[in-house]
Amino acid sequence: MKYMLIMRATDEAFAKMGEVDFGEMLETMGRYNDEMIRAGVLLAAEGLDDAAEGVVVDYSAEPPIVTDGPYGETKELFGGFYILNVASKEEAVEWAKRSPMSGPGFKTEIRRVTGIDEFPQDNIWIQKERAWREQTGQL
Repeated sequence: MKYMLIMRATDEAFAKMGEVDFGEMLETMGRYNDEMIRAGVLLAAEGLDDAAEGVVVDYSAEPPIVTDGPYGETKELFGGFYILNVASKEEAVEWAKRSPMSGPGFKTEIRRVTGIDEFPQDNIWIQKERAWREQTGQL
């Protein structure tokens, strides 16, 4: 089963992370990533750029409203993610507990990633997506 570990932190926690030596942070995260690679569970991992560089498209109006970051009302920011292939939610939780991105203000949300096989296979759009995934080597 695939699980996404969504790395979240408060503005204060992100600011504190900026005080850590970048080389030290790369070393710490590199060791964690390498451990998951050696265990054969890591499928993808990406960090995100500063929220100040992002935008939000809000669909509560017509036309949708686009707002530039940063987002003053945000209590937590989504800073990156991992996608793991593990046997259970409990195993995903165990990997999340080992994350070096921890301490006050940091959280990891864990969500199962649904697979294409869970959707109606007779649907034309699912068939088109399956063909695309096969063509791009994702299946």
